Amino acid sequence: MHRLFKIELYKIFKRPRTYIAFIAITALITIIQLGLKVDGKEYIGFVLGDLSNTLQINGNLCNGYFVCYCILQLLLVHIPLLIALIAADMISGEANMGTLRLLLTKPVSRSEVVLAKFLAASVYTILLLIWLAFLALFVSIFIFGTDDIFLVKNNYAVQIAANDIMWRYAGAFFFATLAMLTVTALAFFLSVFAENSIGPIVTTISIIIFFTIFSTMSIPLFNNIKPFLFTTHMVAWKEFFDVKVDANNVLIPGSIYRPDKILNSIMILSIHIITLVSLSIYALKKKDILS
Repeated sequence: MHRLFKIELYKIFKRPRTYIAFIAITALITIIQLGLKVDGKEYIGFVLGDLSNTLQINGNLCNGYFVCYCILQLLLVHIPLLIALIAADMISGEANMGTLRLLLTKPVSRSEVVLAKFLAASVYTILLLIWLAFLALFVSIFIFGTDDIFLVKNNYAVQIAANDIMWRYAGAFFFATLAMLTVTALAFFLSVFAENSIGPIVTTISIIIFFTIFSTMSIPLFNNIKPFLFTTHMVAWKEFFDVKVDANNVLIPGSIYRPDKILNSIMILSIHIITLVSLSIYALKKKDILS
């Protein structure tokens, strides 16, 4: 299977459209960084809102840590589309070109074909997130410098010391990678049933939009299914930036307010990935390849 995995990686990275995602992410992050470099103070004032009249905060608020947080909030909801462009084509693309039947005549099992293709798509997803991390975090630190990060939540504010941030980003990017691998598994699963990649791509994005609406609507009818939707857990990376406080309402360095929420989300996302890949193997084993 190792050789098949390398072949699948070669197929992915020889296509020009594979690099569309990297170019798009680079362009978007550059625009965001340029905008914050020029109008960072105005944006900080907008984010703080009325707090700017009641709190006096010293330091460089528009620093690299804050810029990275803003970029993640803006881009992570759009990354699934870029992932689906590749993952949804892994099986359906072969079927469209008429090479899937030839591939399955090779002396490898259908399970190995599925696993090799999924692992190759996962490598693409991981590399995309690494590139995002490099541009969003390290380039932002180079441009804007470092300082404490000040974040405004729904009904409170959090200030995290600069020496307590980097590990939080490591955890956030790990979690974001797991969330995006769930999207990879979904798009890959849908590609098993299609003869071209357009259907799985559109269906993947439609499912994400549909589930996201369910996840955000506060309707009692949906409350029972929300905990089982992967979209409910995709934003749990933000939990790394919520800190516990002691009895005197002082932040506890190195703490996370709801670590149990992160672990639960990791479990739910992992179950989705394992289930979708297992269903992909089962579906391809049962599928009649006629073209």
